[in-house]
Amino acid sequence: MAAPVSTFANLRWIFAACGVAWAALQIYLIHSFGFNWYIAATDGLVTAICLGGACWLIDNTLRFYQPSKNSYFNLFIWCALLAGICLAIARFGLPQLNADAEYFGFINKSLTIRYFTNFLAIGWMAMISLVYYTQQDHKENENRKAEAEKLAKEAELYNLRQQLQPHFLFNSLNSINALIGFKPDEARKMIHQLSDFLRGTLKKDDQQLVTLTEELAHLQLYLDIEKVRFGHRLQTEISCDERCRQCTLPTLLLQPVVENAIKFGLYDTMGEVVISIRGDYEEGYLQIIIQNPYDPQTAKPRKGTGFGLSGMQRRLHLIYTRNDLVETFTNDNIFTTIIKIPQV
Repeated sequence: MAAPVSTFANLRWIFAACGVAWAALQIYLIHSFGFNWYIAATDGLVTAICLGGACWLIDNTLRFYQPSKNSYFNLFIWCALLAGICLAIARFGLPQLNADAEYFGFINKSLTIRYFTNFLAIGWMAMISLVYYTQQDHKENENRKAEAEKLAKEAELYNLRQQLQPHFLFNSLNSINALIGFKPDEARKMIHQLSDFLRGTLKKDDQQLVTLTEELAHLQLYLDIEKVRFGHRLQTEISCDERCRQCTLPTLLLQPVVENAIKFGLYDTMGEVVISIRGDYEEGYLQIIIQNPYDPQTAKPRKGTGFGLSGMQRRLHLIYTRNDLVETFTNDNIFTTIIKIPQV
């Protein structure tokens, strides 16, 4: 709010300077008609004070009340009325201060020009104030709208992330339950790994962006759990250079996508499955390529399949306001997901 207040104070000083210049000009003009400096100064100062009061009144009115488009005529009437009040003060007040017959006649002869001069000054003040306060209201509305959209995005991102944890937790607990009977040591190991994974997730709740190194370290905790579930059938290949590792991406972005890859890679195929995760840096983007095999006879991967891809796409749209950051395609029984993360 500091900038608008400073601008408003500067405008007030500008208007005050214009009032002083107006008074000085009127004093000079009246003196040029042959009246002494006292009469000219009295006329100029009284007129300037009246106009200043009228401009202050119209400015404060528009500051707190913005007329609708259908009410502009009322503003015109209001300016005309204030100009008439200023003229009445000059007509009946100035002769009381200067009892000069010639000056009294001068006032009567100049009533028309005085009125239109007053109306012009007040009208200009009304127009400037109207434009200024309309712009201020527009900026405040835009700021409130942006803040509301930001809060809405944060709330939706939070909800998406809250959906992720139960989704993964449900699968993990089912696996632990299946292992307890015949592989209690594996079940105990998986419980410890799950605890480490969830603890890391909680630590990341307040983070918007993390480095790829941090994301991969957290992803490895998830993969360790899944390898307990699937044993030797699940193999992973992770490759990226040092430059990619320093790039940033939204926290917890890859885990649901990799979970989706494991789901379609292992549930619908037999034998050993390799999930490939590769990172590249290309033209200002961190590009992450995730590949998994699938059996076209039992699975039909498509864009947006399951929570993993749809949730990830929605998060990227909320953060970067773009819909072109995710691409999926199939080739030779390999399902590929390409994610592009803009780097600032």
